[in-house]
Amino acid sequence: MDITELTVHELQEKLKNSELTSYDITKAYTDKIQEKEKDVQAFVTELSEEALKQAKEIDEKRKAGEELSNLAGIPIGIKDIICTKGVRTTCSSKMLENFIAPYDATVMEKVNAEGLIDLGKLNMDEFAMGGSTEYSYFKKTRNPWNLNKVPGGSSGGSAAAVAAGLVPWALGTDTGGSIRQPASFCGIVGLKPTYGLVSRYGVVAFASSLDQVGPMTKDVTDCAMLLNIIAGRDEKDTTSVDNGDKDYVKSLKNDVKGLKIGVPKEYFGEGINSEVKQKLEEAIERYKKLGAIVEECSLDIADYALATYYIVACAEASSNLGRFDGIRYGHRTENFTNLKELYRNSRSEGFGDEVKRRIILGTYVLSSGYYDAYYKKAQQVRTLVMNEFSKLFEKYDVLLTPTSPTVAFDVGSKTNNPLEMYLADICTVSVNIAGLPGISVPCGVDSQGMPIGMQLIGNRFKEETILNAAYTFEQDYKFREKYKPQFVK
Repeated sequence: MDITELTVHELQEKLKNSELTSYDITKAYTDKIQEKEKDVQAFVTELSEEALKQAKEIDEKRKAGEELSNLAGIPIGIKDIICTKGVRTTCSSKMLENFIAPYDATVMEKVNAEGLIDLGKLNMDEFAMGGSTEYSYFKKTRNPWNLNKVPGGSSGGSAAAVAAGLVPWALGTDTGGSIRQPASFCGIVGLKPTYGLVSRYGVVAFASSLDQVGPMTKDVTDCAMLLNIIAGRDEKDTTSVDNGDKDYVKSLKNDVKGLKIGVPKEYFGEGINSEVKQKLEEAIERYKKLGAIVEECSLDIADYALATYYIVACAEASSNLGRFDGIRYGHRTENFTNLKELYRNSRSEGFGDEVKRRIILGTYVLSSGYYDAYYKKAQQVRTLVMNEFSKLFEKYDVLLTPTSPTVAFDVGSKTNNPLEMYLADICTVSVNIAGLPGISVPCGVDSQGMPIGMQLIGNRFKEETILNAAYTFEQDYKFREKYKPQFVK
């Protein structure tokens, strides 16, 4: 038995039945990290030694009959944008290379309260800006299915680590598709919750009105379990809401009879890879056989979503990243003779090209004379996008689209063409603009053996609906039984 291939709910069962100890599980993962990390490059900071020590302590508590949570002693990986007390939190940037977080993010407090063991901080695009995890200051993460391909981004380290069996599950963040797109590229499940369902306190901000923490897991059951842990109101985040102590695992009914699924035709047009389209069409037929009612619909405002997203996201990034100036926060240059040079050189040295590009764009759209033409207009279009989705959800329970127009692309193939990289977000950004929940679940592989993801979008706070729709498909399709990462070089 390869422990690292088991899902978290399977590990939980084996812990409960005393078939495995927490140390057995954690050791299996630290061994796998030692074996595969050199190829995958998923971690910025490894915590193997600390994890094994914590596992021993939990085993001793369990032996002594202390009351522990059902998940105590199961490891997890954390995207390196989430503050973890006493551990480096770098956002994969030189700007925060040596920053040790003095406190835990709320999601980390919840993870720690369950007794989960942090295996380390996972690589990402710098400050979550990118779609391939090639914009990290430290390393380029590789896709475990094919090491010459990108894992997606910005939560590429989290997706690759789960797919490669380096962690049983992980936390990522999603601003415009940063959980769902890498989940699609790496053949795992990734959920972007409704805006406000999960606290953002202690998560380094990229675009505050779009960012959301979410689970990245091997299957849908694990996804629901992790959402149970992290969801809920937090007094330290005024945008967070009370979810009424829902149990998302109980929503997994394996039944979609009568479920109304809308398929927006705009997501299947020009730019969608033919093999991706074919697998999505097969998934639609599968849903029909399972008893769902599937209809084509229209979401024409989707054409404006990408432009709206990049204006809003860059404007908020420009504002949020203003604090990193070498004085209050972040890397401080040694090369300056006056205050202006200190600011300029600290930021020039500390930020990478993609972050600079977005700051410049965001500052431009917020500047005098352009604010009304760009930022204000983008916010107005954002309201139209929300309204269009609301109209569709009067008729449908779930919307079905591709997660990404393509499968994972070659490392280095898009870094010189930012516009092409931005277009890869075309299927995911509208979900963030409207603050809706979206899940990516694998629905097949292409002729090269690379995973293809299907996105299911739900109405606000209807996570149960999309989780059950994803679960029912997963139980019928059995992706994990058919396909495994090959670590091809």
